[in-house]
Amino acid sequence: MTLALSAANSDDVIEDTPIHPRPTADRYRSGRILWRPFGFSRRLLKLESHSITESKSLIPLAWTSLTQMLLEAPGIFLLGQRRFSTMPEIETHERDSELFSPPSDVRGMTKLDRTAFKKTVNIPVLKVRKEIVNKLMRPLKRAALQRPGIRRVIEDPEDKESRLIMLDPCKIFTHDSFEKAELSVLEQLNVSPQISKYNLELTYENFKSEEILRAVLPEGQDVTSGFSRVGHIAHLNLRDHQLPFKHLIGQVMIDKNPGITSAVNKINIIDNMYRNFQMEVLSGEQNMMTKVRENNYTYEFDFSKVYWNPRLSTEHSRITELLKPGDVLFDVFAGVGPFAIPVAKKNCTVFANDLNPESHKWLLHNCKLNKVDQKVKVFNLDGKDFLQGPVKEELMQLLGLSKERKPSVHVVMNLPAKAIEFLSAFKWLLDGQPCSSEFLPIVHCYSFSKDANPAEDVRQRAGAVLGISLEACSSVHLVRNVAPNKEMLCITFQIPAAVLYKNQTRNPENHEDPPLKRQRTAEAFSDEKTQIASNT
Repeated sequence: MTLALSAANSDDVIEDTPIHPRPTADRYRSGRILWRPFGFSRRLLKLESHSITESKSLIPLAWTSLTQMLLEAPGIFLLGQRRFSTMPEIETHERDSELFSPPSDVRGMTKLDRTAFKKTVNIPVLKVRKEIVNKLMRPLKRAALQRPGIRRVIEDPEDKESRLIMLDPCKIFTHDSFEKAELSVLEQLNVSPQISKYNLELTYENFKSEEILRAVLPEGQDVTSGFSRVGHIAHLNLRDHQLPFKHLIGQVMIDKNPGITSAVNKINIIDNMYRNFQMEVLSGEQNMMTKVRENNYTYEFDFSKVYWNPRLSTEHSRITELLKPGDVLFDVFAGVGPFAIPVAKKNCTVFANDLNPESHKWLLHNCKLNKVDQKVKVFNLDGKDFLQGPVKEELMQLLGLSKERKPSVHVVMNLPAKAIEFLSAFKWLLDGQPCSSEFLPIVHCYSFSKDANPAEDVRQRAGAVLGISLEACSSVHLVRNVAPNKEMLCITFQIPAAVLYKNQTRNPENHEDPPLKRQRTAEAFSDEKTQIASNT
């Protein structure tokens, strides 16, 4: 262990006459007073809370002379260690990034070699008596080093009665880097703010996943550090330039995320009739049987055979909150039950359907698992057959009930790629005399849009299928941003009697049913899109 000198070499030192020792707090205050008449500011002398790259060139004579004159004047800005750097030589971000970056020779690695990530860095430490360590850790939280797998306090190899507090080299360079409150605590506990240096060995365990991948992948290319977690499975969507490193990326995700034992990559888009996708196990277990918890409900399924998106948990809650006890829900594309089960728990009657036999199987299983199997009727039909079969039969009965007994009816259609096409199944679905408009079913239909005005795009496409205008009688909710210039939305509207019942006069421009909600303006939709983007 070596003591930190005031500068790297004589080129960085400005000598002057000795200064009389003063208390730590006083030194701190004088070290941060700028003598305004001379025009100094932190724009010229970068001296407070910044990483400094010392000059390796000789200080110009003019600077030396000027400094000597300034030192003789009262109230001058003065550093006890006489170190400074001009603005062009300050490279804060570069230094911070390089210090805790893995060794450069790991670039291009495709098979993970953990031993190649060893690196020694020189960091500042503060020597303290072991009995006061606990009193210091909270006040020094800002200054202390925080890295994965690194203890912030170690035993002093030269003094068993002392401890070394690891400090963040990106924040602490000399004792003048401490903040006033920190210096005050050190003074109260009779601790010298003198900084020493310690050689710290970093290993693979001490680097974050993003740091590892940024060091391995070619410079200038996007780094994958995020994924969707489905139980013990990390689900990634790798881009083409990342594929040569796919097995390494998968292993890093497992290593750096406790509880993850398998990493998979989607190798095709979800375009088949069952909404599942082909996947490749990049690293870890081949076991795709998983259990997830969402909004206090438990779901079990084979992730390789069904559709599950953990990023829709908020949307599942939003729809669930719209229904009240006694209401009825028709879930046309139910999957393994993320809409059906929470709604059933609210003492609603649920009719849930999915064409995928595996989804149907796990939907039944999850209804029992969450103890709602008596409240959910499960079907294994094509969406259109479900609407024109069980849904039609139930609607005829429900809408024929007396006003006092009529429940509110909701239809959820969560198949964003194709759900709008299924709206045609509602056209002239029912016979007989229309019920009051307040009891007509409310549809929540999901869709993707790449249009510049996605809300208007979804309204127009849904209205075109139904043969009416939905401009004044629908609301559009932005669910999430799926990809650049691709949004997932939910359009909600009440099915007009002229569409739902046969032999009714239809006005394609409008209808007499009251609007479900006030129409959302383009400006409001844009604000909501910005808010969604800031949360993802």
